[in-house]
Amino acid sequence: MLIAYIKAFHVIAIIAWMAGLLYLPRLFVYHAEAGAGSPQSETFKVMEKRLYRYIINPAMIASWILGLILVYYVIDWSRDYWFHAKLTLVILMSAYTGILGKWTRQFANDENTRSPKFYRIANEVPTVLMVLIVILVIVKPF
Repeated sequence: MLIAYIKAFHVIAIIAWMAGLLYLPRLFVYHAEAGAGSPQSETFKVMEKRLYRYIINPAMIASWILGLILVYYVIDWSRDYWFHAKLTLVILMSAYTGILGKWTRQFANDENTRSPKFYRIANEVPTVLMVLIVILVIVKPF
């Protein structure tokens, strides 16, 4: 029964993490369109910092902790090869989260040099990773 609760909270943490990963680059799109020092830019700085610090990072950490607990109790490393691929994609998602943190700091310091179009494209990265991860977890193709 405890494993079911761990799985449930793991999924909840992942949903929160994904929500943040999908929303923050969208904020970057609008922030890149706002002039540095403008009231809109200052508002975006606060929103981005809070989203990253209070939602994305805690959700990612909870996802990792709960996921590692599940790995210990549920995954058979010698048979569950799909999990090796999933873990690689989750590491990439974590790296992407770190990149978002870097971009958040650049915006906070008025150092952004990227276009809104760049952030629109970057916004697709977590979606692609999520689709691949979900397919691996549900289908377990190998």
